[in-house]
Amino acid sequence: MSARNVGRRFFSRTLTRLLMTPTRSGCFFDPLLRLLSVVLLFVTCAAHAETPPQVIRFGSPEISTNRALAGGVIVGIANEKGWLRDEFGKDNVRLEFDTFRNGAPAVGQALANRQLDFAVQGDLMSVIGHAAGLPTTLLLPSVKLGNAYLAVPPQSSIARIADLRGKKVAYFKGNFVHLQVLRILAANGMSEKDIRSVFLDPPTSIAALASGDVDAVFGGPELLPARDRGALKIVYTTRGQSPTLTAQSGFIARTEFVKAYPQTTQRIVDVLVKTARWASDPANKDQVFALWSTDGQRRADLEEDYSGRPISDRMSPLIDPFFVGRYQATLDQAAALGFLHGPKFDVEQWIDRRFLQSALTRLGLNDYWQPLDVHGERARP
Repeated sequence: MSARNVGRRFFSRTLTRLLMTPTRSGCFFDPLLRLLSVVLLFVTCAAHAETPPQVIRFGSPEISTNRALAGGVIVGIANEKGWLRDEFGKDNVRLEFDTFRNGAPAVGQALANRQLDFAVQGDLMSVIGHAAGLPTTLLLPSVKLGNAYLAVPPQSSIARIADLRGKKVAYFKGNFVHLQVLRILAANGMSEKDIRSVFLDPPTSIAALASGDVDAVFGGPELLPARDRGALKIVYTTRGQSPTLTAQSGFIARTEFVKAYPQTTQRIVDVLVKTARWASDPANKDQVFALWSTDGQRRADLEEDYSGRPISDRMSPLIDPFFVGRYQATLDQAAALGFLHGPKFDVEQWIDRRFLQSALTRLGLNDYWQPLDVHGERARP
């Protein structure tokens, strides 16, 4: 018997008992209480009978051709391991995973055009989109504490951030590295006006550096393989610096989808929280890095990028003070720089914690991860 028919039978039987059973005083429910109870029961049964859509569409910026990385760490792992498809295979639901070479702005456009239901997007573009009126809901982190690297040609005289004054510097505009660049420059007494910005995607940036078209490139750990080949050298990284200079991205959804399919949304969040738990376990670290050690990404580079703090801090799905604080800082900085095309909003109201909290509670994971404080440090016990 289908879930829908079971729900109907349950509704019919329970409704009959509800209307015909007297209260403790011996009286039957008055008409108003009857009506309210019927409505509540109907809504509850309808939720139990939710049928997921035939297609669920995920999207993210194209940062790698490796599927385990392209979806934004946790989502990418869940996709590569097949855990999301396993969850919905019994419902004959097709899952689509798309990456966008034009980065986070293209992801935002796809969300606006209702071509995606869920997306991994850096804090900057998701904040800009929501301020502009894009109806999204922030469900949980996807990337935490992402490092930035500054690469220069092997023979370059550039050795520190201050040496970038007047130089042609490439980075991916609109993606989270863009805001990292602004913060790194500010931490060194500079601004974007002090450099000659060139907006290129990561592969094009590396090629431009090799050809001499740019003097330096800001990027993520995707720069490390080129360093290993001797094509460039790394002269700066946020690793070991203030966590506030690292990048965060979130797993967001079209609010319309969340409202129409709350149980489906919960099932997706459940899978991602389970994935985060698996990836956070030091015993699984070798398997996690094996998933990523393709597409030219060496195991040694991954070890280097993830060194310095427990892997569980990077994989944590907690919406902790650090994560919320970085999104608030991004909103404030985007407003100050004139990036917003709409009013500022309440970050806490944008976040919907219900799905994450439900998953953590039902999976017994409320105390598994340690929250980070606003500075990105583990709170002292």
